[in-house]
Amino acid sequence: MSAGADRPAALARVGRFLADRPVLPLLVLLALLVAILEYMRPGIVNERWIANTVKFAIPLAMLAACQTLTMFTGGIDLSAGIAATVAAFVMATMTPLLGAPLAILVSLVPALLIGLVNGIGIAFAHVHPLIMTLGTGLVATGCLQVYQRFVIATGSVVPEALAWLGTGRTWGFPNALVLFLPFAALILYAQSRSGFGRLLFALGSNCHAARLSGVRAWQVYLALYMLSALIAGITGLLYVGLIKAPSLSLVNPLMLPSVAAAVIGGTSIFGGRGSYTGTIVGALILTVLGTLLTLLQMPEGARRILYGAIILAVTAIYVRLTEQT
Repeated sequence: MSAGADRPAALARVGRFLADRPVLPLLVLLALLVAILEYMRPGIVNERWIANTVKFAIPLAMLAACQTLTMFTGGIDLSAGIAATVAAFVMATMTPLLGAPLAILVSLVPALLIGLVNGIGIAFAHVHPLIMTLGTGLVATGCLQVYQRFVIATGSVVPEALAWLGTGRTWGFPNALVLFLPFAALILYAQSRSGFGRLLFALGSNCHAARLSGVRAWQVYLALYMLSALIAGITGLLYVGLIKAPSLSLVNPLMLPSVAAAVIGGTSIFGGRGSYTGTIVGALILTVLGTLLTLLQMPEGARRILYGAIILAVTAIYVRLTEQT
């Protein structure tokens, strides 16, 4: 058999390997980036650096969970960043008036409303998720700007509990792990062992067949996008505890990287395939890559170009490999 004939078979084997074990090549890439970082600045990779890297990767991994879950169905949530920002800003401005516990609960309401509107538009009006979530994100941005005018005199306060969660460390480990570890375990359980997770994959693999088999797609979409908004709201509360400075664009810079983390992690934007485990590793890869770009004094514009290029390249590679399987 010729070398040309062997090539499609080799690509098919690589495609099957990546589909069955998507985390392994990601871990190799992560280790390679860490090695390059240590080579560029010897001694930088230590206990403190690892803790800081994990601390900044956690909000990104949580926001990327919104993209991972919605991508299981072939959708996306472009309103997750603004939902997180709204929750953080409302909480910080309501804390002086209501106290921290009630302000945290109140702040999740607008985030859930964003998810409810997304779910209704996608489930009943059959608007494409990209268009629907983009539209609700823009509306929510305008509403937040109006809200800011009414509370500008009240000031803002970030509760100590959120600051402890966002920035603190215990025995060298980031306190954010107290929230993230059970969160990640719940998402991993939901995607692989719950009926809800199986419904997400079924709708992403073949929506028409899933409907014919009795799946009430509207219920799944409604629950999915409200869950995504709730995750985004919680992420916003964690992130404002990390940054300690609420703003009208607080979590927006994490929006594109959250999509990139899900795509790098092996979640298909076409639906029906992926894992949150890969997304977590993808978030770590992007965080380490951010440190590397900082050492190289790469400007923010170049970073966004890189994130966009990563999404395009990984998607193209994924399609090419899976076509061979």
